[in-house]
Amino acid sequence: MASFKLVLHKPNKRKDGTYPISLRIIKNMRTKYFNLGLYTTIEEWDEHAERFKQDKKICPMYKEYNARLLELQARAQALEINFDREGIDWTLEQFKNAFFHKTKQGKFIEYTNKCINDMKGTGHIGNAKVWESSIYNLSLYDKRLKSRLLSEIDIKYVNNYNIFMEKKGWCGNTRKHNIKTLRAILNKAIQEKECSPNNYPFGKGGFCVSALGEETRKRFLSEESLSKLMNTQSKSISKEIARRLFIFSYLCYGMSFIDMANIKKENIIFEGGKEYIMYKRQKTEHCKGSKYIKILMSDDIKVLIKWFTENTNLIGKYLLPVVTINYTGEKLYEHQRRRLAKYNSNLKKLGEELDIPEKLTSYVSRHSMAMSLQKDGTPREVISQIMGHKDLSTTNTYLDSFSNDVIEKATNKSLYKNKIVL
Repeated sequence: MASFKLVLHKPNKRKDGTYPISLRIIKNMRTKYFNLGLYTTIEEWDEHAERFKQDKKICPMYKEYNARLLELQARAQALEINFDREGIDWTLEQFKNAFFHKTKQGKFIEYTNKCINDMKGTGHIGNAKVWESSIYNLSLYDKRLKSRLLSEIDIKYVNNYNIFMEKKGWCGNTRKHNIKTLRAILNKAIQEKECSPNNYPFGKGGFCVSALGEETRKRFLSEESLSKLMNTQSKSISKEIARRLFIFSYLCYGMSFIDMANIKKENIIFEGGKEYIMYKRQKTEHCKGSKYIKILMSDDIKVLIKWFTENTNLIGKYLLPVVTINYTGEKLYEHQRRRLAKYNSNLKKLGEELDIPEKLTSYVSRHSMAMSLQKDGTPREVISQIMGHKDLSTTNTYLDSFSNDVIEKATNKSLYKNKIVL
């Protein structure tokens, strides 16, 4: 419980002999005074009534001043009621900001932008970009988004947003991605007591995000195409670099482009007389229970790394020629995205040069690796562990029991059956 009182704040006496009238709030044994912008003398103030004395001879404008005090008192009471209704255990600073209309609390955009800035400040650039993109898409639907309160994002709002995206022809997975981000924002806001869970549109009986998911066809190379790519060098240095990066990804258990971009010399370790590349997937490294992926350094992987060292300009301690400028933070993120676009462009040209019918992209190496393992009868539990499956809650109970020897045996059997020209 908090107590409110209008007082003459005597410690802050001014040069003209007047004192500020303050709203004193006591909560959790802490006290704060809010200057209300009105000043008076001890003679003009009725401490018991918490008002100016109703005497024109003493205070000629007492009616106007008391009306203003009544208005400010009502504002404080309304704020307390609203905080209680929303289930917010407010702080004195929160109350002050809300009382003087300085607060951004409760506003969807201001809260989201704060979170985005926090992500960027802590190096979570990818997540920040995802939130920025989803907020832009939401703004296409909601022209009042700048003034929208978090509490206004209810089941009706989400349903209408989904209908809006569907009418624009956005596929189910795109709609799912945007609404999942919206759900993440609301979950974080509720966790941080920025809004009440009363109008939460998800959960039991709420909007079903998973129902929007559509199965996408996984692209992978046929054995003939994979063999052709493994055995045919390109005369173009840019396409040959792309080919070798593709092979490196394939041999490294379908390592994603962004993980290849971040692999450094410090990711190479020695253990039990063997050499490994060990890293965490950037996509899931901050997830609870995220595990390291450990890749045995085969002779072909070593040859690839040696080739990149001798034939490309490597920056700093990077193992691969993906990052070409010593950027950090958001600049590094944008640089990696531009390099991904260039990589995919070169893969497309490589596919045309080698007359490969399937579409070559950065993800095809990962899908091709998984399909090679599956065709050779590798248990799905092992494949999941090899790929660093992000669904830890459903896969880790099966994956933890498999040792590195099982993984090495499975990958050596499947990934190295094609002759590789390096």
